[in-house]
Amino acid sequence: MTATPDPRLVRAKARLDRLDWWPRPVRIDGVRIVIAPWLFRLRPWRRYDGFATHRVIFLRRADVSDGLVAHELCHVWQMQHRPVGMPLRYLRTGYDRSPYERQARDAARRTRNDG
Repeated sequence: MTATPDPRLVRAKARLDRLDWWPRPVRIDGVRIVIAPWLFRLRPWRRYDGFATHRVIFLRRADVSDGLVAHELCHVWQMQHRPVGMPLRYLRTGYDRSPYERQARDAARRTRNDG
């Protein structure tokens, strides 16, 4: 039996499905959201409200914007296509200069509902 995906992931996927940046659409099966305020008290993550791994999106709070969930799901999408290269790129370029970070910001901005 497959678990029903989190509605926030379904909405974020719908946003990202409007983009054709990768060969395959983002897959949300097996992806989950975890609310983990403790994580964001640790030094490396203090300045962030979200953080994505290959299958988990960690959020500081439950009431974050749909844009942040789309941003973090974009990172999952990136890792679905570049599972090793994407995280390693952050080590080479740093957060602020990462092309993956720029792409995730752009995904959230381009898919924002203005109405």
